[in-house]
Amino acid sequence: MAENQYTEDNIRSLDWKEHIRLRPGMYIGKLGDGSSADDGIYILAKEVVDNCIDEFVMGNGKKVDITIKDGKVIIRDYGRGIPLGKVVDVVSKINTGGKYDSKAFKKSVGLNGVGSKAVNALSSYFHVYSVRDGEKKSATFCRGELTEDPKIEKTDEENGTYVSFIPDDTVFKKYAYKTAYLQKMMWNYCYLNRNLVIKMNGESFQSKNGLKDLLEDNMDGDPLYPIIHLEGEDIEVAFTHGKTYGEDYYSFVNGQHTTQGGTHQSAFRESVAKVIRDFYGKNYEASDIRQSIVAAVAVKVVEPVFESQTKTKLGSLEVEPEGKSMRAFINDFLKEALDNYLHRNPAVVETLENKIKQSEKERKELSGIRKIARDRAKKANLHNKKLRDCRVHLSDVKNPLHEETTLFITEGDSASGSITKSRDVKTQAVFSLKGKPLNSYGLTKKVVYENEEFNLIQAALNIEDDMDNLRYNKIVIATDADVDGMHIRLLLLTFFLQFFPDLIKRNHVYVLETPLFRVRNKKKTIYCYSEQERRDALTELGKNAEITRFKGLGEISPDEFQHFIGDDIRLEPVILSKEASIDSILSYFMGKNTPQRQEFIIDNLRVEEDVKEDIGEDDKENPEEKLEKAS
Repeated sequence: MAENQYTEDNIRSLDWKEHIRLRPGMYIGKLGDGSSADDGIYILAKEVVDNCIDEFVMGNGKKVDITIKDGKVIIRDYGRGIPLGKVVDVVSKINTGGKYDSKAFKKSVGLNGVGSKAVNALSSYFHVYSVRDGEKKSATFCRGELTEDPKIEKTDEENGTYVSFIPDDTVFKKYAYKTAYLQKMMWNYCYLNRNLVIKMNGESFQSKNGLKDLLEDNMDGDPLYPIIHLEGEDIEVAFTHGKTYGEDYYSFVNGQHTTQGGTHQSAFRESVAKVIRDFYGKNYEASDIRQSIVAAVAVKVVEPVFESQTKTKLGSLEVEPEGKSMRAFINDFLKEALDNYLHRNPAVVETLENKIKQSEKERKELSGIRKIARDRAKKANLHNKKLRDCRVHLSDVKNPLHEETTLFITEGDSASGSITKSRDVKTQAVFSLKGKPLNSYGLTKKVVYENEEFNLIQAALNIEDDMDNLRYNKIVIATDADVDGMHIRLLLLTFFLQFFPDLIKRNHVYVLETPLFRVRNKKKTIYCYSEQERRDALTELGKNAEITRFKGLGEISPDEFQHFIGDDIRLEPVILSKEASIDSILSYFMGKNTPQRQEFIIDNLRVEEDVKEDIGEDDKENPEEKLEKAS
């Protein structure tokens, strides 16, 4: 057996851009294609905007202009501008930047000086210029390589920094920016930086009341009592209770949206329950106090420690070096500010306690049923094998694959069999539904435990008590592209929205897109996801090409399915807009049939020309009659 040689020839030194391009995950997390809010293309934009926000926080520049179109990002702030002699260095030399000087950027979003360099290295085009007091310095790069370095010139532009870039399509395959994710990002910047004005693609973003505005804009329905909004030095919190199940949190550190929480969110959850329990002088369960809470917490920390470069989870145990612990800091603040608020607002005190008692009553009513349901779920998963699990889970934070964990929810054995045989067993799990789920709209959580399918889905996801132990980062609804498949998709979405809305609000739920057609000749095979793609494929391969219409997922062989759930997977995220009310959505689509819903379906009915041609005269039926029968 030949021995593995380890010599000087095996040692390789990489320059800054080579290392970023070789290991992009170390700098921007996962790559993705834009279907997830934390995909790399959003991190690139965020890294540049973060620098603009730091300028605003330091009192320089009140607005940021952003244009994102056709994959190109343009960001312009009106702060002090990068020192002209350092423009090239700041975007192309690791360990170069102003954020190492804690006097200049004491509580900055980014402290490690690699953000703009990562954007530069991972862009096929990167252009930057800085304007300071009538002078302008610009530079242009391609994948981190300096291509243009003109001399300083005179200008009449306002002070500030301009950055434009195009993410490298050899790194980010088939990527696309989703407007909803970008809008949410801009709103969060504004909630945390009052009176900052961001203009993106012609839309203006601004907040005057901070986290109070955030809750008012994002709550589903009216709060049970007026939002409690408290502020102190380096801390701001806002919370109330709503009418949905679960706990809903928005947490931030130095302006960074920590989507995975961290020490500050944990400290808030613990402290708010303790202060409320102490105020009433009753030993209420923390889960009863927090049931249906909607809260936002933002803290400012000197040199925060995050658990990854993308800063989605805070790891800092202390508020400042050699200072107070995060738990003590937040508890001391709430102990004074929240206690004072409750003493001054008796109406809120009464409403809040009634809500706690209601949650307590419901929990006790469910306690017996929950134990039976847990045992039933364990037996079903062991013997019926409804869940084909994966090896890595979302809780395995030390495993670099943990964010890739996915659960496919399929209909029937044939579809689940195809996915099971073609999946990546390390990160992809499969749950097989038995028939159509129950329409859960308007039902109480008791049905989650009494209904076998709902109970087993809840157990598979591990979300009985909260989202903290969710086992998969992506929950993918994989149903047939026919009427029955669409119906099952709606029933599953109703279940999640009714009982676990946080799954959708936190961008965990997706719909799998699978091809409708396979068009092929002897030389090439093209999978088509729409009628237009089918026409284009026929134009490319010729009219004599073989066309296969996939009527169900079970008809797609495991060998072919590998293409659709691997690197080229197409996922459509389920997104709730700011204006959306869960109750109004569910009552409209899943409530009793209404003339308004029938009118909507009729008005939006689309019949493809090719489909019409394939239907015989005897089969043609009035679309309105068809819809009335279906509904």
